Amino acid sequence: FPSLSGNDNSEALPESIPSAPGTLPHFMEEPDDAYIIKSNPIVLRCKAMPAMQIFFKCNGEWVHQNEHVSEESMDEATGLKVREVFINVTRQQVEDFHGPEDYWCQCVAWSHLGTSKSRKASVRIAYLRKNFEQDPQGKEVPIEGMIVLHCRPPEGVPAAEVEWLKNEEPIDSNLDENIDTRADHNLIIRQARLSDSGNYTCTAANIVAKRRSMSATVVVYVNGGWSSWTEWSNCHARCGRGWQKRSRTCTNPAPLNGGAFCEGMSVQKITCTSLCPVDGSWEVWSEWSVCSPECEHLRVRECIAPPPRNGGKYCEGLSQESENCTEGLCIQVSLFRYPLSLPADIETASDIALYSGLGAAVIAVAVLVVGVTLYRRSQSEYGVDVIDSSALTGGFQTFNFKTVRQGNSLLLNSSMQPDLTVSRTYSGPICLQDPLDKELMTESSLFNPLSDIKVKVQSSFMVSLGVTERAEFHGKAHSGTFPHGNNRAFGTIQARNKAAYIQNLSSVSARSELKTTSLFGHLGGRLVVPNTGVSLLIPHGAIPEESSWEIYLAVTQKESSLQPEGTDVLLGPEVTCGPSDLSVSTPFALTIPHCAEVNSEHWNIHLKKRSQQGKWEEVMSVEEETTSCYCLLDPYACHILLNSFGTYALIGEPISDCAVRQLKVAVFGCLSCNSLDYNLRVYCMDNTPCAFQEVVSDERLQGGQLLEEPKLLHFQGNTFSLQISVLDIPPFLWRIKPFTACQEVPFSRVWGSSQKPLHCAFSLERYSPATTQLSCKVCVRQVKGQEQVLQIQTSILESERETFTFFAHDDSNFPAQMGPKAFKIPYSIRQRICATFDTPNAKGKDWQMLAQKNSINR
Repeated sequence: FPSLSGNDNSEALPESIPSAPGTLPHFMEEPDDAYIIKSNPIVLRCKAMPAMQIFFKCNGEWVHQNEHVSEESMDEATGLKVREVFINVTRQQVEDFHGPEDYWCQCVAWSHLGTSKSRKASVRIAYLRKNFEQDPQGKEVPIEGMIVLHCRPPEGVPAAEVEWLKNEEPIDSNLDENIDTRADHNLIIRQARLSDSGNYTCTAANIVAKRRSMSATVVVYVNGGWSSWTEWSNCHARCGRGWQKRSRTCTNPAPLNGGAFCEGMSVQKITCTSLCPVDGSWEVWSEWSVCSPECEHLRVRECIAPPPRNGGKYCEGLSQESENCTEGLCIQVSLFRYPLSLPADIETASDIALYSGLGAAVIAVAVLVVGVTLYRRSQSEYGVDVIDSSALTGGFQTFNFKTVRQGNSLLLNSSMQPDLTVSRTYSGPICLQDPLDKELMTESSLFNPLSDIKVKVQSSFMVSLGVTERAEFHGKAHSGTFPHGNNRAFGTIQARNKAAYIQNLSSVSARSELKTTSLFGHLGGRLVVPNTGVSLLIPHGAIPEESSWEIYLAVTQKESSLQPEGTDVLLGPEVTCGPSDLSVSTPFALTIPHCAEVNSEHWNIHLKKRSQQGKWEEVMSVEEETTSCYCLLDPYACHILLNSFGTYALIGEPISDCAVRQLKVAVFGCLSCNSLDYNLRVYCMDNTPCAFQEVVSDERLQGGQLLEEPKLLHFQGNTFSLQISVLDIPPFLWRIKPFTACQEVPFSRVWGSSQKPLHCAFSLERYSPATTQLSCKVCVRQVKGQEQVLQIQTSILESERETFTFFAHDDSNFPAQMGPKAFKIPYSIRQRICATFDTPNAKGKDWQMLAQKNSINR
């Protein structure tokens, strides 16, 4: 075929093809479009019947016959000749072609009747660019909102097919009617669900390669919604004007995945007025009635001035009285059985018996009074009653100290400036709070018999002391700390453990600073101020990798600079963590002990932070958490998730009279300089480890000994005072010195004291140096409140005291723990737990359901 070897574009029949009669060629297989992948050539094939010859023509030119591979066969059904032809097309051939259209090839088949042409098959070089023309972008959408993620795949031949992945799993829109992936490569979620949160990736693939887009994070959030209001509480004032409140919580639904917290108030208060109870009162007695035949007359009165109202008490006493109306001279009806005229000797005998009886009674009363007076004088050289438990139940002492000189003002209040011209009167119990007062009251001279104190008995519980000149006392505050046992509910320790709890304080060394410092890295750890209940937990990943931070944790020992307003109470120590200029990527947990009995109906607890200017600002309320801070309150401590270091403190706002501040009551004792005197010191302090530690440290410096296991007193915010008394002192071995048997402390002084413990001192005196044992009771009670009695049984001599080994908190020897040792759950297990619950699940098996199951989903 000479025409096939040159560049002739004619379609003339080859010379050797015969012109026998037959049919035109019919193509059984035509060449298909093909793509060249990398450098691999492709094969085009053509099959026709009947066909004597078949040749390919590419881009209008015949392909050389040497490049054809031909196969010939016979169709058994028709007996016609079948011919099949193959050619190869290389990448170089396609690249060298520069035409207005794609590289193309078709085949031409000859039969006896003529020629037939196949379809044109295009040959293209396949490729897929690397970069997506548009990557999907992350979104934050509200629940039930629409999500549209755009994806434009890279340019490629053939065009790439797009598939979406969620968390590396393919998305099948046929299985979820809420998802559509058919719209121009975009992903559309019609109504977002919590389970739709995740990482979405767009993939593009053709016959050459497969490409992945950047991942887009979709967060489906839930904005918080208010629950229904609770019912209005009862009026908090039992009488007169008060308030009542109702509350609601941001749990319908609770904010999730960064959703907005509810706007508005969670608590509403309105004023209310309670009708005050009015006790009934008697009207005046009526006139006496006429004398009855029984020689009696009556008078009556009614409880109507005023009558009891609103639950007030009914009048006490009798509503009617009767008495003889003839002064005993009436002759009863029964006497008429005797003669009306009595003999003179009988009448005289009656008078003698009457006057004799009266005289004997007068003499007996006089003898009794003289005997009692002599007995009392023999029992007390001070001229006051010996006070035992029966006498103490009758009332409490009040003291009036009158001073006329400068030095006397130091006796009760060193900070008060003396007035040299006007005498001052100090009225109140001998209960001290300042360290100066503590030293002053332990001076033995204060409790020794004073020649310059004049005692005047006004009643069995009213002593007026006229103090003349006294020496000045100068004291200094003692700083220091002391380890102690666990503060959880002292009442649970059994009697057999009492000996192990009471320590010999002089054998324990005190530390001067409540501060712990340590170096932490990426693994995190735990920092503890020993024996204070204060700790800091730094999670894994909060500190950048290959970084180390020196972090400190300190408890303020001096009086806090935060002064609560009104009836607000400082519930725990002032705690500082730092350095303040560091910022963590994950919140850390700060634990602060508190002394409140946790109840949201009685307390409103706030967290405050001190600014760099020294002002205290409120961070949050426990009942109204913010998204930047969360608080978990347990019975003895508050765990706070924080993002920034600084100085923090807990403030309690009582919202009812039933708010309870937990006080720890402890009794210490020691011999005074006068060997016959023994001093008892009663402390009422916040039920926190820090407060108890400070007291024990101060007592150690004074040589004090803990005499009894401390007890817990629930002190209510009902404005009633605190009474401290010493009971059941052995009457013939010991006596209590004047003005110290019983002391009463006003409510405001107990409730309003910040961190300084309340301190009351008592002084006992032995009759004989041979007495070495002391047995008595110390009663601490709130009027119309709880009472605690501490039984004291101790030896007052150092040589006879039993020395007990002291044990402290488990954390006292481990102030800092770094890395995995600081966490109860290993890191690998934590990762598996988070992987299980972090991704919201359509069935709800996520953190939210876990919180609901554990009743901590607020």
